[in-house]
Amino acid sequence: MSYGPSFPDLFRRAASYVDKFLRGARPADIPVEQPTKFDLVVNLTTARALGLDIAPNVLAIADEVIE
Repeated sequence: MSYGPSFPDLFRRAASYVDKFLRGARPADIPVEQPTKFDLVVNLTTARALGLDIAPNVLAIADEVIE
């Protein structure tokens, strides 16, 4: 199981930083932003190999389930 920031979303947000830099903004004037979108990924194959049961409500809210 993994819960962390969404990398595609981070890459899209990084593009806005590059745009600001190329338009002449100074790096010191641009605020640091925290991730806003997080992904929950559950690997059922590994959970079964470890003998773990994952609750159905956790699987329901997961962004990705690896079987």
